[in-house]
Amino acid sequence: MGYKSGYVSLVGKANAGKSTLINALIGEKVAIVSPKPQTTRNNIMGILTKGNNQLVFVDTPGIHLTKNALDKYMMKNVRSAIGGSDIVVYLIDGSKKLVDDEIKYVQNLVEKENPVVVAITKVDLLNYEKVYPMLSRLANIKGIKEIIPLSSLKKRNLDVLENAILKLLPETQEKNFIFDEDEYTDKSLKFIVAEIAREKALYLYDEEIPHGLAIEVIKFEEEENLANIDIDIICERDTHKAILIGKRGYKLKELGELARKDMENLLGKKVMLKLFVKAKKNWRDSPNQITDFGYID
Repeated sequence: MGYKSGYVSLVGKANAGKSTLINALIGEKVAIVSPKPQTTRNNIMGILTKGNNQLVFVDTPGIHLTKNALDKYMMKNVRSAIGGSDIVVYLIDGSKKLVDDEIKYVQNLVEKENPVVVAITKVDLLNYEKVYPMLSRLANIKGIKEIIPLSSLKKRNLDVLENAILKLLPETQEKNFIFDEDEYTDKSLKFIVAEIAREKALYLYDEEIPHGLAIEVIKFEEEENLANIDIDIICERDTHKAILIGKRGYKLKELGELARKDMENLLGKKVMLKLFVKAKKNWRDSPNQITDFGYID
């Protein structure tokens, strides 16, 4: 039996379920999840190795119109992932109406060189009568390799998706894995820690504030049974800074407690976490600052 490996880009609109899917496929928390759009900012790889096969899934930012330098960086990540992948999986949120611009986007994708699989997500929330019209419209697009309804939460049809992807990859007689077999992501622990803090901010704070936040880990020191982590939370306005801290520091304390629990589960040890809030006006429009905060071309 030969070997198969390749890059698989997960692409789709915001909240289509890309991050939830990659976490379900890998069986680890590779990407943070929230109901707010633009949760994913970087391309994040989740590595699935089973027997003679290795699939490297790339979770990409949600497709959206660009308004600032950070948005442009995110959309550049999407284009880069598509161009560098062996297969593209386009995710469509099954709980929402299938609109014409998504049909056009899929049509444009299939005209490129990469094979395209379409996944209709969140089907655990639907019945067949709602899924069928989507399947019917997508079936009219020539060139789609597979159309797969699935549920990441219920783990329904994830094996069908894996098998569809594997069928499209060439087989080699020599082992051609891209990563070591025990790796499940390309991101460092420091990166994941920062994303955990941002996920909790997305959960705790309303409106525009979470989208104007950057997380900078300024100290990450591990001992055998302890990790000391200091984090700067960057916002865009002084008024946002007061909201983030909250009355008597209550909100910041709540954020720290939620983040620390996940960090301890990730690292398998006690975490001493310190959070600091700083305001840097309109940092999302500054190429230099978005680079400083880890959003690098």
